[in-house]
Amino acid sequence: MRSLLTTQNLPLLLLLLQPRPPPVLMQYEDTAEERQEEFEDLRSELYSTGPTKPPTRKSFESEVIVDNYEPLEDLNYCDFGIMMKNVHTRLKCRKEHFFVQTKYEDLQKACSTRFVACKNGVKRCHKSKTITKAVYCNYTQGTRMPDCRYTSFYMRGYPIITCQWQDDIESLVPEYINNILEVPDK
Repeated sequence: MRSLLTTQNLPLLLLLLQPRPPPVLMQYEDTAEERQEEFEDLRSELYSTGPTKPPTRKSFESEVIVDNYEPLEDLNYCDFGIMMKNVHTRLKCRKEHFFVQTKYEDLQKACSTRFVACKNGVKRCHKSKTITKAVYCNYTQGTRMPDCRYTSFYMRGYPIITCQWQDDIESLVPEYINNILEVPDK
């Protein structure tokens, strides 16, 4: 019995002599190194099969906190805000989301307060001590970005948040706004 090596030696030799591919295929010369890293992180998060990355200050601020001058009473605020801030879970629409007008530090202080009941009744949330303006976005239609549509509800009250430990800064950071404990307008 003859082996492939003895019967097809020329094609095998030509296969071995092929030039090697470049070591980095996804490198762009005109992009900054930081943007390249950000792109790679986003790509790996979108197409990975494991859990999403833990929250960081930067990601929480970019998805949740809005500027004080933005008009939160607009009925279409959520449709626009979710698109502009790129809020999704692996390109799928989120069932609900909150935007708040507050400082990150105020929400981070809430992580060191006592536990209070979350919306589902489990005592794993924290209540902020600062009254905040917010918008609650409730999912209405669509399945993937950019087709997601939401109903916007203006709220004013105390944010109820969940927190998670962040290893690199060794501190609790806000992870998710679970609810807003509304206070009546004066």
